[in-house]
Amino acid sequence: MLLIRRVSKKTTGGNYINFSALVAVGDRKGRVGIGLGRGLEVPQAIKKAMNYARKHMINVPIFEGTLPHDVRVKYKAACIVLYPAPKGVGLKVGSVVRTILALAGVSNASGKILGSRNQIANSYAIMEALKGLKPRTRPSSQNKEEKI
Repeated sequence: MLLIRRVSKKTTGGNYINFSALVAVGDRKGRVGIGLGRGLEVPQAIKKAMNYARKHMINVPIFEGTLPHDVRVKYKAACIVLYPAPKGVGLKVGSVVRTILALAGVSNASGKILGSRNQIANSYAIMEALKGLKPRTRPSSQNKEEKI
């Protein structure tokens, strides 16, 4: 669970209160999804968000525990920059980006969030960044053909 907000609306009969929940799900093997759910109670909002996140999971290409290449994405006001990191560095990113990358199975990465402090916009921006990653293969010297 990334975020729970209490939303209040003024009506003629009084206040109308509901909750919104931002949830991330992942299997730590390259699949991750986020969902935003609203309900009159917190558990109801979380359940709706979890169902949406499970239905809309994406595959994330992971290369030796990190990202395959640099990526920079702008989504609305949020701008996310992600870089691959060497083994043992860990996740040097903040806010919701760290949680989403950890749920995806990325163990080493660094990055920066620019432009927005809104966690919902940042989480959608990180999903767009992960969708834009291209897989990378390991170079192997065994497949080279020798010319005689």
